[in-house]
Amino acid sequence: MLIPLFLLIGFGAAVLYSAAGGSMQPFASSHLIRFGVFLVMASIIAMFSKGVIQFLTYPAYIAVVLLLVAVEAIGAMGGGSQRWLDLGFMRLQPSELMKPVIVLVLARFYDALPLGMIASWRALVPAGLLIGLPMALVLMQPDLGTSLAMAFGGAVVMFLAGLPMRWFVGAGIAGAVAVPLAFFFGLKEYQQRRVTTFLDPESDPLGAGYHITQSKIAIGSGGLDGKGFNNGSQSHLNYLPEPHTDFVFATMAEEWGLLGGIFVIGVFAIILGWGWRVANASDDRFARLLAAGLTATIFFYVAINLMMVMGLAPVVGIPLPFMSHGGSSMMTNMICIGGLLMVNRWNREAPKRRLQ
Repeated sequence: MLIPLFLLIGFGAAVLYSAAGGSMQPFASSHLIRFGVFLVMASIIAMFSKGVIQFLTYPAYIAVVLLLVAVEAIGAMGGGSQRWLDLGFMRLQPSELMKPVIVLVLARFYDALPLGMIASWRALVPAGLLIGLPMALVLMQPDLGTSLAMAFGGAVVMFLAGLPMRWFVGAGIAGAVAVPLAFFFGLKEYQQRRVTTFLDPESDPLGAGYHITQSKIAIGSGGLDGKGFNNGSQSHLNYLPEPHTDFVFATMAEEWGLLGGIFVIGVFAIILGWGWRVANASDDRFARLLAAGLTATIFFYVAINLMMVMGLAPVVGIPLPFMSHGGSSMMTNMICIGGLLMVNRWNREAPKRRLQ
């Protein structure tokens, strides 16, 4: 897994180099430095024992919830949203930490729940509260994309834990009914514009539809093999918004074409496939749910970002893992990688423990 990851990080640095107009500053160099720092962090996470992780699960959940409350009280503003805590040496986005923590706490909850209670309310209500509280705090920031990522990771763990299918069908029906209500009464005006723009971006190509329109132009103009490294006109002439963060895939596709896109998607498929195999290889319920949930969290990032830049989903501010410039996103995804490396180590050591 590490070889594909290094390839993706290196390719991302090359794209960020081009997005900065042929300079390592300010994107590519900090991208590589952050990866190095968080790779050390992931290596440390991989060394934790199962007992320590289980002991720290609920304290970690409480700590991140308190950080989310602190964001509401003293959080820093940026882009019209209040999502960050200014620590002086860095701006921390606690909602990013909650994505892997949600998976961790639900894996711990279902591991401790007797199998006979999986079909009862005891399997649903406490888990719903564990997900609902941080989601409500994140929606207040407001940050729809992160709240959806938390819900997705939690739902995957609940599904794999064996909750009855009828509950998921009922939730889907309730969601379909609630969507119009949430659109008109729950979303802010700019979020409503994102949804309507997604449905018809050409209706306002210079306004709300500008992001998606320019992204599709950049991707389509790349053709089979692209315009060439550092030759992307959409990003270099500032037509493409956020070419180094949310729309980094469009920046890449313009210069590297369809072949570059296939390479990126293929590498992600290798990493995600490895994560799923780690989950399947575990004989332990907690480890299996944890690995599957962390893999699903990375998958959500990848799927939503790619759909977003191609006009298949609304623009919700989800960066592309390991390629977009951004410390919070890199931290979250490297925590997921560290967790998968940790479970993989548990799997390797399990036969030795059984022999002993």
